[in-house]
Amino acid sequence: MTNDRSNPMEQSLREVDPEVAEAISLETRRQYETLELIASENFVSEAVLEAMGSVFTNKYAEGYPGRRYYGGCQFADVVESLAMERAKALFGADHVNVQAHSGSQANMSVYMAALSPGDTILGMNLSHGGHLTHGHPLNFSGKYFRVVPYGVSQETEQIDYDALADLARAERPEMIVAGASAYSRTFRFDLLSEIAKSANAYLMVDIAHIAGLVAAGLHPNPVPYADFVTSTTHKTLRGPRGGMVMCKEEHKKILDKVVFPGVQGGPLVHIIAAKAVCFKEAMTEDFRLYQKQIVLNACALSSALAQKDFRIVSGGTDNHLFLVDVFSKGLTGKQAEEALEKASITVNKNTIPFDRHPPLITSGIRIGTPAVTTRGLKEPEMRQIAEWISRVLLRIEDETVQEQVRKEVRTVTGKFPLYARRLESTAV
Repeated sequence: MTNDRSNPMEQSLREVDPEVAEAISLETRRQYETLELIASENFVSEAVLEAMGSVFTNKYAEGYPGRRYYGGCQFADVVESLAMERAKALFGADHVNVQAHSGSQANMSVYMAALSPGDTILGMNLSHGGHLTHGHPLNFSGKYFRVVPYGVSQETEQIDYDALADLARAERPEMIVAGASAYSRTFRFDLLSEIAKSANAYLMVDIAHIAGLVAAGLHPNPVPYADFVTSTTHKTLRGPRGGMVMCKEEHKKILDKVVFPGVQGGPLVHIIAAKAVCFKEAMTEDFRLYQKQIVLNACALSSALAQKDFRIVSGGTDNHLFLVDVFSKGLTGKQAEEALEKASITVNKNTIPFDRHPPLITSGIRIGTPAVTTRGLKEPEMRQIAEWISRVLLRIEDETVQEQVRKEVRTVTGKFPLYARRLESTAV
């Protein structure tokens, strides 16, 4: 049987919408030719991409496996059950809800399940490495709850657990929120649990950034210590963009009711299918070795930049990311981000602890190694990247340097191809 090209349902994207097709083609090339050092980004496998682009995008499946409000959900039940059971096995959780559309909605679900508006939460200061949903005043978390921020010591730039314990005793919060989007050190979940218990507070841990490291046994697991653990499924976990919530058995019923129908309607079954695939990939020895290399690469890159006299916040890293204080070189994070992008190296400007600049300017940049490690780069390439970053930032306005580095970067990216078949297939 041949396709009927006059039928819109059978036409290609380029035939239906050449503008979107061209944007996808250009983005595929940008990813191929660029060194991606944004800590929250990664490259999913072809298997995950295939699941995301599957016909499950057509299916409504409100409810949960075996308890749906729509017919025809027998295969949706299969993929959601697989995702739940695999995530439980990966993290040792009593219960996992895989329907959250994002990490933010996962966090919202926990707050609605455990708290009432006006309750007090302790959350890590965004400028010290926290996240918007941990209590920033412009976020729903800061609008609906009384938030008391905690942070890092000015001397060590690491979490001051003694100060946090004092704060918990003084404020008596209903919940302590741990986790971060820009913190390079290991979390002491045992101490956080003790502090929460002493205040009779729930402990919620957001592992969005470190989930892959936790799954591989390279970072302590918060599941035994926390009432709730939330995560995205991308970043180090290298799955589709989405979220999930893990919890103790006692919280299962209220959590599921809050996710649906409390926060969301129909789940994204195609994304849940892709989550199931990524969890299966995370169970392999290859994945564990990949996570180990992420950390080795982050340590190598931060050390190489330190040797070039760039100040690394907290003095180094234990995980997949680190912050560079570029203001100590007379630059802003905004300037550094823009100059490096012209050299085909993408990072993001980021506030550093006790920053004197606003969030759109910043004194630092955040650098992460999950994406470049997926491509196969290792320590020698990290040292080369440090040399390129140094060369560009020390001659920030020199477009000749940017152009030369861009050419050298593309030589390296050509040796570590990414989505090469897709690049060829999207070419006109």
